[in-house]
Amino acid sequence: MNRLRNIVATTLLILSPLCAVANPAGAPSEPLCDQTALEAPDWIRNRTIYEVNVRQYSEDGTFAAVEADLDRIQDLGIGVIWLMPIQPIGAVNRKGPLGSYYSVADYMGINSEFGDAESFRSLVDAAHDRDIKVIIDWVGNHTAWDNPLTDEHPEFFIKDAEGNFTPPHGTDWTDVIQLDFSNRELWDYMSKAMEYWIIEYDIDGFRCDYAVGLPTKFWNFASRNLRTLDPELFLLAESEAPDLNLHAFHASYGWPMHHTFNSVAKGDKSASAILDQFNRQSIEFPSSTLLLNFTTNHDENSWNGTTAERLGPAKRTFDTLVFTLPGIPLIYNGQEASLAKRLEFFERDPIDWSDLSEMNFYQELTALKASHPALSNPNATFARIPTDRDEQIFAFTRTLGNRQVTVISNLSADPIEIHAADRAIVGEHVDHFTGETTTLSYPAALQLQAWEFRVLTR
Repeated sequence: MNRLRNIVATTLLILSPLCAVANPAGAPSEPLCDQTALEAPDWIRNRTIYEVNVRQYSEDGTFAAVEADLDRIQDLGIGVIWLMPIQPIGAVNRKGPLGSYYSVADYMGINSEFGDAESFRSLVDAAHDRDIKVIIDWVGNHTAWDNPLTDEHPEFFIKDAEGNFTPPHGTDWTDVIQLDFSNRELWDYMSKAMEYWIIEYDIDGFRCDYAVGLPTKFWNFASRNLRTLDPELFLLAESEAPDLNLHAFHASYGWPMHHTFNSVAKGDKSASAILDQFNRQSIEFPSSTLLLNFTTNHDENSWNGTTAERLGPAKRTFDTLVFTLPGIPLIYNGQEASLAKRLEFFERDPIDWSDLSEMNFYQELTALKASHPALSNPNATFARIPTDRDEQIFAFTRTLGNRQVTVISNLSADPIEIHAADRAIVGEHVDHFTGETTTLSYPAALQLQAWEFRVLTR
């Protein structure tokens, strides 16, 4: 489903050290950089999330097929599997022959297209045996038209003037109907339904779809209940609403950074736009908020194009930023197989796994994220490296004590010679991708081809 997004379009105003931002609706709001985000479980900090579209993952389109591929997923360096919604899909007003995963017909059921309760439990157990966490998609804003709640609790839904159920206002989501969270009994039901998956299947967290559609007070309530049940639970919001990260969610989507990547790749923005966006989100969100970094996901791939379409020859460059900028990196299934098509959303369209030429590249990135403390420790620092070509070059360090990752990337379609002036990078480094030792002086002189990047460690 093409998600309705609450994209933050703001201008950063710097008034001495004070922050002034605009909220997603454009009205002035208070920044949250002086408050601290809900502390995330330690296990998420050095892991890569892998989004699994079960229907399209294999020719079979089943949990069993995903389980059979877990050794390869583990070899890819994945620490968390995120499964798109696994509940039964509504039949009434269904889109396409198979419908949208986001049209949930039973919050505590299993989609028979994928398997049954035992095959799902087997997948979770097999992932845990490999130290891979499992989170599932949760669709709380709306249900299918034929969800049993429409008969059992019609008061849980918003009605139009004639008393009829209605799709979410302002969307084309005609296959679903809007829940009414002004009804506090719905809060209890939804929280209990989420708890069910923890108790019955031992899942490790939720990716919450269109989280901004539900009241923040509900998410605070549900998060508290869920984390009481499992203090190590991980909660990811598909949202850019900063207040959700105060008491409810451990991480949120980095949609604005993703769109900045696309704009820079197209030449519509300069490399400096990435620093601008990083500064903006550092001010808007509570301190220590984790944001999800990505170049693609199910929405982007199906509705806005493949990474090759949107990023072209810059694809690897921006994938590298996904893994080295502060935040949590995401891989969408098939990226390691050079996914070159927009996967169909409402019908079967299996991924072609015949070309795993990108596997080694992503293995290098996941290994760096997993092993280097400067990329995962919350006390690590981020600093932009000044260069004489800052409109084309985005260079930065991530540092923790005497451990450092230095990233220098040419975000332009032209070869370029640059000088980087930062005494913090003077000395010997190891190129993460080649293993070669290189020495940087002050200033450091480098030549970079179009879209070339260097990742140096020490």
